[in-house]
Amino acid sequence: MDTSNTHSNDDAGTRSDQERPLGAGAPAEGGTTEKDPEAWVTGGEPMTGAQRSYLDTLAREAGETLSPDLTKAEASEHIDRLQAKTGRGS
Repeated sequence: MDTSNTHSNDDAGTRSDQERPLGAGAPAEGGTTEKDPEAWVTGGEPMTGAQRSYLDTLAREAGETLSPDLTKAEASEHIDRLQAKTGRGS
């Protein structure tokens, strides 16, 4: 039987995050690979439709008005802030 294409669990602890299959095993040591939105490669692009829709809901609930011309990074930061303010992110 050829086992050259199988992986044992023994090497799971030595793989880098880039080599670890997505969704496999426990998260990497150190918690999260989440980046600050300002460091996103696409952070300067216009916010997505999903961000716009969710921000509209959050802003209405919080009694705020936001610019319709936010970037992805700005939208993400407002979402985090408004989730905390409205209690939706808990």
